[in-house]
Amino acid sequence: MKRTALLFATGLMVALFLNVSAVSAQEMVWRPLNPAFGGNPGNYGWMLNSANTQNLHEETRESGFQRDPLADFQNSLQRQVLSQLTRDIVRREFGEGEALEEQRFEFGEFNIEVMPGTNGVQIRIFNILTGDETSVTIPNF
Repeated sequence: MKRTALLFATGLMVALFLNVSAVSAQEMVWRPLNPAFGGNPGNYGWMLNSANTQNLHEETRESGFQRDPLADFQNSLQRQVLSQLTRDIVRREFGEGEALEEQRFEFGEFNIEVMPGTNGVQIRIFNILTGDETSVTIPNF
């Protein structure tokens, strides 16, 4: 019994050795999958679907009119008032019109003080909500 198993094992090893020696090698060629790097353009759909499947981030798309029309109107009105105030100050300071007097304006969240002085006109803009303050001085020429 041992002899039969030994002959079987030897025969199996010889058969495997003969098969292994008959195997021939071939040249390995690498080809890219991604069409952007020279791969087959037919792979594009598969790669895109694979990437979308693995993507864990949710895309947030803003569609339609997302801005608040009332807030836009308020901002536009504030810009127009500041623009008119600026034109008025420059016109009065540089000789067209009557002399500039100290003025205070309050609209929205802003307090604006216009104070003429010997060095020029100082404009102080104070944000009531945040406490931020900006001062601008227009010098006399």
